Amino acid sequence: MLLFTQTKNQLIGLKEKAFKLEKDIQKLFEANLEAIAGLKLVKSEFGVKAQRIDTLAYDASSRSFVIIEYKRERNFSVIDQGVSYLNLMLEYKADFIVEYNESQQENLKRSDVDWSQSKVIFVSPSFTDFQKQASNFKDLPIELWEIKRYEGDTVVVNPVKKSKAAPTIKTIQSAGNSELEKVAKEVKVYTEEGHLESKSEDIHELYEAFKQAIFNLDSNIDIKPKKMEIGFTKEGKIFTDICVLKSSLKIWINLKRGFLDDPKELARDVSSVGHWGNGDYEIIVSDTKNIEYIMSLVKQAI
Repeated sequence: MLLFTQTKNQLIGLKEKAFKLEKDIQKLFEANLEAIAGLKLVKSEFGVKAQRIDTLAYDASSRSFVIIEYKRERNFSVIDQGVSYLNLMLEYKADFIVEYNESQQENLKRSDVDWSQSKVIFVSPSFTDFQKQASNFKDLPIELWEIKRYEGDTVVVNPVKKSKAAPTIKTIQSAGNSELEKVAKEVKVYTEEGHLESKSEDIHELYEAFKQAIFNLDSNIDIKPKKMEIGFTKEGKIFTDICVLKSSLKIWINLKRGFLDDPKELARDVSSVGHWGNGDYEIIVSDTKNIEYIMSLVKQAI
């Protein structure tokens, strides 16, 4: 990535300012955890059973814990360390619940957490090709995020995307790795393809139409598949969710009750009923008849 600052009609390249310590990366990341990743900070330097986790975070949208580790050097195994952290969480769930309740002053129960959506994020200025390839499994709950700092107080955070042709983790389970087998049984990485599996061509087309319409709202939109729905995010925040049903789509708009301008009253207020997606407004669609109007509602949540 080339970064420049503009002076009149001249572009001047920004030089990278390397992080001296892993702690510098951690402090910056934790101070901006909500803006960067849409996560809530639970505990910095969380100790559990003689192990120390750099950052323990919580993803309210998926009701799951996220372990974040920071690396300035590149000589580490993302598979071994990531799987070890996940197993630590799955084995000592109560410790994670207690820490959340004490730090957040809330009463979170073990059943309130969706442990199947747990994940580990490694944050580093760069990763080797081997590390990227080692984590390139579509159902491996380990993510790599690159962070770089430049002159002019510019910081770039870039999650490393897995390839569309990424294989399944089952291809390496035959090695007899008991820790990996345990993670594979309890933790599941949900994908867009998984939500569309076994759905009709009509539903595929309907979803693609709304997906493209959402992407057209802004140039910085990403997808975050979850257990029951597919979230659409901007700058780490989910602003709308889509649940792919057998013959329709269920769309949620992430606005609190009373904050949506909906003159046609197309959205249903679900603030007082249980629902999967984020926000208090829900729309069910089976065609694209009102797609432009619905996008005008969704845009209000961006």
